Amino acid sequence: MKESLAQKQKEVAEVAERIKNAKTVVVFKYQGLTVDAFQNLRRNMRAKDCEVSVIKNNISSRASKEAGYEGLADAFVGPVAIAFSKSDLVAPAKVLFDATKGENAKVEVVKGVVDGDVYDFNQLKTLSQLPSYETLLTQLAAGMLGTVSQLAIGLNMLVEKGQNA
Repeated sequence: MKESLAQKQKEVAEVAERIKNAKTVVVFKYQGLTVDAFQNLRRNMRAKDCEVSVIKNNISSRASKEAGYEGLADAFVGPVAIAFSKSDLVAPAKVLFDATKGENAKVEVVKGVVDGDVYDFNQLKTLSQLPSYETLLTQLAAGMLGTVSQLAIGLNMLVEKGQNA
């Protein structure tokens, strides 16, 4: 009996560590998905440097509390899985919300932790609609380039006007 208790405590500590080390954690319901659909979802997550785990609810709930996210503990009811991302804040939510539109329409996002804050469904949905980090950088660069090029054209016009006068 003590071994099983020690084993459970070890599992809780391991899951709590995974939650603490992740930039984003998203809990979602997957009931009704076929095995193939769930495997496709896992592949899509891996392509975005995320991983999906199905962990016992009791272990997950205790781990979320141990990690300091009391607000996440109530999400572990029924058949749920957890998506972890160590690198991208947006990717897990984006992949899961995209999945709800396609063949994985049975996927239901419940709750998550993003950069240390507990997010509800609506906050995660808003996050999923943001462009990726790379896209935001590209948009910023394009915006700055447009401004710089307009400045260069204006300065050139002033120089040419000064030479003609």
